[in-house]
Amino acid sequence: MIVCHCQNITDRDIDAAIDWMRASDPATIITPGKIYHALGKKADCGDCMPLFLSTMRSNANIEFPATLRALRDGQARGSRP
Repeated sequence: MIVCHCQNITDRDIDAAIDWMRASDPATIITPGKIYHALGKKADCGDCMPLFLSTMRSNANIEFPATLRALRDGQARGSRP
């Protein structure tokens, strides 16, 4: 399915980029900008962003690395109560 018509990006392209980034660096934070960059493209109008984000979220490799999940919960080293 085409997700971004301006740049001709499909859901498979997004999944492949996410899987490649996670395999390359398990601790990386994956953003739409990084996906566009990995695909050699740039965002254009932004109308695709809701579908783009939904497609990203459906990929099993999109989760935050375990070491970063603690930051949200305030459990990181040196955090204040």
